[in-house]
Amino acid sequence: MDFGFSEQQEMLRTMARDFLTKECPKAKVRELDKDELGYSPQMWNNMAELGWQGLVFPEEYGGTEASFIDLAVLMEEMGRNITPGPFFPTVALCALPILQFGNKEQKMQYLPQIASGKTIWTLAFTEQSASYKPSDLSLSATAEGGSYILNGEKLFVADAHIANYLLVVARTAESKNPEDGITLFIVDSKAPGLKIESIPTMAGDRQFQVVFNKVKVPKTNILGALNKGWEIVNFILQRAAVLKCAEISGACQAVLDMTSAYAKERVQFDRPIGTFQAVQHKLADMLIDVEAIQYLLYQAACSIADGEPSQLQISIAKAKASEAYQNICIDGITAHGAIGFTYDHDIGLYYRRVRAAEFAAGNVDMHKELIAVEMGL
Repeated sequence: MDFGFSEQQEMLRTMARDFLTKECPKAKVRELDKDELGYSPQMWNNMAELGWQGLVFPEEYGGTEASFIDLAVLMEEMGRNITPGPFFPTVALCALPILQFGNKEQKMQYLPQIASGKTIWTLAFTEQSASYKPSDLSLSATAEGGSYILNGEKLFVADAHIANYLLVVARTAESKNPEDGITLFIVDSKAPGLKIESIPTMAGDRQFQVVFNKVKVPKTNILGALNKGWEIVNFILQRAAVLKCAEISGACQAVLDMTSAYAKERVQFDRPIGTFQAVQHKLADMLIDVEAIQYLLYQAACSIADGEPSQLQISIAKAKASEAYQNICIDGITAHGAIGFTYDHDIGLYYRRVRAAEFAAGNVDMHKELIAVEMGL
């Protein structure tokens, strides 16, 4: 059995790595870290010209009809470079569900705009508990004529300050089963009654509180079926978890490469520190984790690409990736010594992303609970 990548996927990887190395060196990452927008509009447009935002879209929507595996390859390279920007919320959290569940009019209206880089999207899901459980969703949507009125607040909405549209998970009906009565709405970010406030984070990513005060949304902006939105939520979380694993995989590989190179160059007691057993064991542990993440990532990605998503494989991959990312970064920083703890060294940029990556699309505890359920425990 061939577990290798196709020629086209290798070309995509090489092209993405070359582009990101040139367009977004670490100096640019630091610059965007302090920038109010948190991303480069020019680089975003250049990505669109390369077809990245519409990579998996059909040609009729401005895409190139690539596979989910191709998208994972691209996300892995973006993680390797810790590329700042709204690609993950726009594509993974919003474009994929629109492509799958949107009606013809919605697809024609929104997908070409995403593919061309003209619009940025984000998902408004979590609330006070910051969990992904349906029982913790309380933002209400009440029918009023030909519209729905949204009231409530969402927390940790990524890149809401630059988003043109929000995909909002709301409760439209009360039920004994908390998964019933959930509906997704497409909301214009400039809608009256919508307020956005920044939430400072250690990772430097752009997270926001979004308050909905009598925000009117037309019924035509419902994604999928009324009160049946939890199916879409599961669809989003599964694919987002795998694509976040891809991002983590690339970042972990970069940290390993950086640490291995440093261990060969840094000399102590007239020897490269890589010749010391303690450092060698740390690097061996890092390599084992990197290989495990990549194997689990593409196993889960293949299940999605084949049209048979495996929640067990997805949760195993996300739980392992989140735990290993932290361990790899800590071991990498330790091997670098004092310089590894400074903001000026590149390895510190990766560690800042650890916590943000863990909680995206479910943290370790959530996915371990899902693993237990899948095991019948």
